[in-house]
Amino acid sequence: MTVFEAVVVAIVEGLTEFLPISSTGHMIIASSLLGIHHESFTKLFEVAVQLGAIAAVVVLYWKKFVDFKHINFYLKLFIAVIPALLLGFLFSDKIDALLESPLTVAITLLLGGFILIWIDKAFQRPTITEEKDISFGKAFIIGCWQCLAMIPGVSRSASSIIGGMQQKLTRNLAAEFSFFLAVPTMAAATGYSLLLKKWPAANGGVQKGYELLMQKDNLVAFIVGNVVAFVVAWLAIKFFIGFLQKHGFKWFGYYRIAAGLILLILLWMKVIQ
Repeated sequence: MTVFEAVVVAIVEGLTEFLPISSTGHMIIASSLLGIHHESFTKLFEVAVQLGAIAAVVVLYWKKFVDFKHINFYLKLFIAVIPALLLGFLFSDKIDALLESPLTVAITLLLGGFILIWIDKAFQRPTITEEKDISFGKAFIIGCWQCLAMIPGVSRSASSIIGGMQQKLTRNLAAEFSFFLAVPTMAAATGYSLLLKKWPAANGGVQKGYELLMQKDNLVAFIVGNVVAFVVAWLAIKFFIGFLQKHGFKWFGYYRIAAGLILLILLWMKVIQ
């Protein structure tokens, strides 16, 4: 992966991570178009570049994350992330197999688009407007919804926001809680990919993620990519909250449908294999 390719993938990650349009799906499309999707470092990078995006959440909401007087906030995030940790550990290989399939991304983009067009009408009477009123049980259920995002193209943001709205959160609070929940979820995924997971090596063997990362060109791409992802994600979060207040989810639904159709056409034309 060149620095230019890292910047392209990082921009895609930063733009899409917190929007309900699937960052993983878009990174798969971007890396496929760049011709680097099947490289081991690309797959690691698509996970590790999330560090820049979650750093943007921590910085934007730093008062929330450093308010150690309210331990319940951290407990809710811990409870909410448990389902993803368990399923991610148990079904890691099957999840990796799904990540190889742009067709899966195309189908889930389409289906998710129709759901987002409908979602604003489905949950019109929210009763929870502040994070302190989210119970531990509701946090756990939102975390279960988030697990749908293990299917590439579903969108972690979309699934956890829909889960929040199903639990009577306002759409703005559901979006913010989705941002908060991204921090432990993505930090765990990145830590596993770097420290525990084994990746194919050039010599035919395997190596840990950090060994793959510490190769000179890879390390530069990783650092540059995370800086870019941080800046772009910062801007995307600010845009998303304002857009959501005015327009809801329907335009994201229209976008997903268009993106899914375009991807199907690219697959049919064999532009993407």
